[in-house]
Amino acid sequence: MIAELNRESTALVLVDIQNDFCEGGALGVEGGTEVARRVADFITAHRDDYARIVATADWHIDPGDHFSDRPDFISTWPVHCVAGTDGAAFHPELRPAIDSIDAVFRKGEHAAAYSGFEGHLTDDDSVMLADWLRAEGIRSIVVCGIATDHCVRATVLDGRDEDFAVRVLVDLVAGVDENRSAEALQEMNAAGAELS
Repeated sequence: MIAELNRESTALVLVDIQNDFCEGGALGVEGGTEVARRVADFITAHRDDYARIVATADWHIDPGDHFSDRPDFISTWPVHCVAGTDGAAFHPELRPAIDSIDAVFRKGEHAAAYSGFEGHLTDDDSVMLADWLRAEGIRSIVVCGIATDHCVRATVLDGRDEDFAVRVLVDLVAGVDENRSAEALQEMNAAGAELS
């Protein structure tokens, strides 16, 4: 689908590479820290391959029943990525690439939100990810981040629904559950996303 990336119309989307989703965080995913490090290295090596780089972030204020004292780890979760806390900050391993990020889209303030396409531009909640990308002339996105079986999956599927060409960098994602992550990658591929 996007075997040859057009730099002028392609954005790299970093999904939720935050402290709470890496080892030691409230919802630490095995391999999350390594993903943060590898994404930073990838951006250092490939920054010029993308017209824009954006990041999404869970940013919970009062997300209702998304938080639970008895989470099922499918639709309810322990408290995580509370707005303004260290858990919601980008992982330190991503720091070498932070200056390359053109925009951050926060999601989930007052309700569960998995897809980056539910996120709004930091400091301007009227600007949603899909609209921002289109305004920047973006037609294809390359996705990496955490977690494969949750927010990466939702972002990729919504990207396809929004009619973007989508590529997933499978070496730059980490999932909560190995089997569900494999199923999620198959689902993304069936929806038209390229796995690379």
